[in-house]
Amino acid sequence: MTNMTNRTAFVTGASRGIGRACAQALSDAGARVILAARDAKKLEEAAMQIPRATCVAIDLTSPESIKEAFSKAGKVDILVNNAGITKDGLAMRMKKEDWDAVLATNLTGAFLAIQQVLPSMLKERWGRIINISSIVGETGNPGQSNYVASKAGLIGLTKSLAQEIASRTITVNAVAPGFIETDMTAVLSDDVKNTLLAHIPLKRFGKVEDVAAAVRFLASEEAGYITGHVLDVNGGMYM
Repeated sequence: MTNMTNRTAFVTGASRGIGRACAQALSDAGARVILAARDAKKLEEAAMQIPRATCVAIDLTSPESIKEAFSKAGKVDILVNNAGITKDGLAMRMKKEDWDAVLATNLTGAFLAIQQVLPSMLKERWGRIINISSIVGETGNPGQSNYVASKAGLIGLTKSLAQEIASRTITVNAVAPGFIETDMTAVLSDDVKNTLLAHIPLKRFGKVEDVAAAVRFLASEEAGYITGHVLDVNGGMYM
């Protein structure tokens, strides 16, 4: 496994679920990890259980909050844009504020975070940017037009940025999880779960550690020749 001892990783949405697992995996590889999310209490609890971890509060809908969080973080070598929210509803009835809120957090917030880390990465001529998209960003999903648009947008952002900064040895990739065992999937009924499992060739939901392992690989030296790629972690549900 790659030694990331001299690297600093910044993970958004790191107080729980996939983000927390990513922070743990990067810490296990030796990186200093900065956990960022809105819930300060949950952040502190997570940081206490992860070696070499510190935490900063961040509101990804606020450009000022994003700037402040990254100014506290210092030089960042690895950025994991994981934070995301959902406000589901049929497109015909979706309120503009629900559209705006999801796009602001999931897509615009990720872009503004990238802008904060680019100057130092360009100067160092090394960096890893990993955007957490979703299987639905590739397949679509009824009742989630705002969420799907944000996750598909992250894929487009990944590919454009990868081309823009490749000459400075900075890679930009996306990870697209399928259905993962988290708080968000725990509320699904057994009928819905069984229907989903019927479409997953590996016949199980993923674990947060499955996604974190993909992130850790893309953040490593070994992944230095991979950029602009979307790595699916979905049990074969979408190929």
